[in-house]
Amino acid sequence: MEFLNSFLSLVLHIAFTAFLVVYLPLSLVWRLAAWLFVRPFTKEDLKGKAVLITGASSGIGEQLAYEYAKRGASIALVARRQHALNNVADEARKRGASDVLVLPADISKPEDAKRVVDETVARFGKLNHLVANAGIWCCCFFEEITNITAFTEIMDVNFWGAVYPTYYALPHLKASRGKIIANTSVAGRVPTANMSFYNASKAATIRFYETLRSEFGSAIHITILLPGYVESELTKGKALQKGGTIEINENARDVQIGPFPIGRTQTLATVAVDGACRGDKYVTWPSWYKPFHMIMCVAPEIINWFSHSFYVAKEGDPSSSLSKKVLVATGAKDFLYPPSLRSNNIKMEKNGGML
Repeated sequence: MEFLNSFLSLVLHIAFTAFLVVYLPLSLVWRLAAWLFVRPFTKEDLKGKAVLITGASSGIGEQLAYEYAKRGASIALVARRQHALNNVADEARKRGASDVLVLPADISKPEDAKRVVDETVARFGKLNHLVANAGIWCCCFFEEITNITAFTEIMDVNFWGAVYPTYYALPHLKASRGKIIANTSVAGRVPTANMSFYNASKAATIRFYETLRSEFGSAIHITILLPGYVESELTKGKALQKGGTIEINENARDVQIGPFPIGRTQTLATVAVDGACRGDKYVTWPSWYKPFHMIMCVAPEIINWFSHSFYVAKEGDPSSSLSKKVLVATGAKDFLYPPSLRSNNIKMEKNGGML
């Protein structure tokens, strides 16, 4: 039996290698031809289309709402903060949205997810795009957590907060041959230190939608967004802390982001909606993050070494980590962080939201 297993392993390795030798060149030619001759002519017209966006009260969700509004879509905005949603709705109308529906809800609750889908379809008569965007961040070392049960919220919001609306939207998206735009993260592919639960939730979400892609075939198209660091509440320092509370911690944010440039959310929104309208399977932005996918496949030990060396401080003080030292020594924060992240005007609401 041991010989048979070894023989089968050898045969499969040889067969797979031979397949790649043939497939990869053909695939590159096909992708280049599609990029040159197909993509420019496959852009979806969003005028009058019905779009539901979760996590729409700020950050990426807010900018996605404005991008859909500019293209004439009808938009259902979902988040927990009604006042913030009302402000986004007013701006979306000014930017050209056909109609805007405000739906305060906690998308991590299945009954809320069902309600917002039902109310969206009742208002617009259809659903063409579901944008699963709601998410929260955590930024602390696993062994430093003092309230471990609080971190179930990461999976509740980031994973189940995407699963529930997808489940209830499914029949409507099939009827319209619609699309799902799932906002995940490069962190779901690259296991960066200090974000264990966040990384895990995003990895689960990526694999969930990749599996649905194989189940749905062409009935529903799925675009998976893989953003790096972009301007949002997360990169302003809002995160679930080690004690289990959601707070602003700009020092932890500086340690985590370090000297890496932070992209503008408006640009991400444009790139994301363009990609979804073209039918792209993945959208990674800023684009300089793309090589990390390949590195993780062929040399994961490099990622692990870099992450440990860059983020883990020998003295136990996060401020003494290499990432923070480089940030301070280079003054990178002054020119790589957008002005909104260098300001100190972020305040927390009593319910954990942002003013």
